[in-house]
Amino acid sequence: MRLTVLGACGAWPEAGQACSGYLLEQDGFRLVVDLGYATVPRLLRWVAADEVDAVFVTHGHPDHCADLGALLRARAFHDDPPAPLPVYALPGALDAVLALDRSRLVDAAYVRHDVTAGGQFDVGPFRARTHLLPHFVPNAGVRLAAGGRVLAYTGDTGPCPEVTELAGDADLLLAEATYVDRVPDDSRGFQSSARDAGRQAARAGAARLLLTHLRPGTDHAAAEAAAADGYDGEVGVATADQTADLG
Repeated sequence: MRLTVLGACGAWPEAGQACSGYLLEQDGFRLVVDLGYATVPRLLRWVAADEVDAVFVTHGHPDHCADLGALLRARAFHDDPPAPLPVYALPGALDAVLALDRSRLVDAAYVRHDVTAGGQFDVGPFRARTHLLPHFVPNAGVRLAAGGRVLAYTGDTGPCPEVTELAGDADLLLAEATYVDRVPDDSRGFQSSARDAGRQAARAGAARLLLTHLRPGTDHAAAEAAAADGYDGEVGVATADQTADLG
């Protein structure tokens, strides 16, 4: 399983960067997980629009799904349009972003698959299991298994026991860390810090931890140090164009 980070900024993209978006490849199958602001131009550096096999979106905030419309347009207006793109998300999560474009061509470019939180389903070679995690809107953290390896991705969430279950013995935990240490009172319970992510990775027994969704301007070294304070495994901060092979 190979992970390519398309973007990892939280809330809005820094200059030259992108928000949450990840390309996962296994046995020639290409799954995109989240498509936040500015992710499609970076995606197209790695694969053509018609080479994407499926998309999974954790939740409906635009820093996780705004560029879905761009990908659908790139496929719909192709000289030889590919088959409709399977798009997986919680019911209603994509209503707002899809409503931005009512073109018949774009409507024909995808097929929606509503995901039941807590359920399991197959996407190409990936076995996906979702967990409903606490956020301001419904958010589906996802555990993806393929080729004997496991990647767990939180989307956006506050710290909770479900994250530990999601990431249990995972080869890689890709975890939201919007803040380095203290989460503001108005976001507590709905977002996480790097310190939270480290503690949860330790409880889960995850082999590696990759922090993502850091706010623009966050000190990456400070975030890594905060996570490492409660976690003995390998810690890193996700950056655009970074790749990781899980085995």
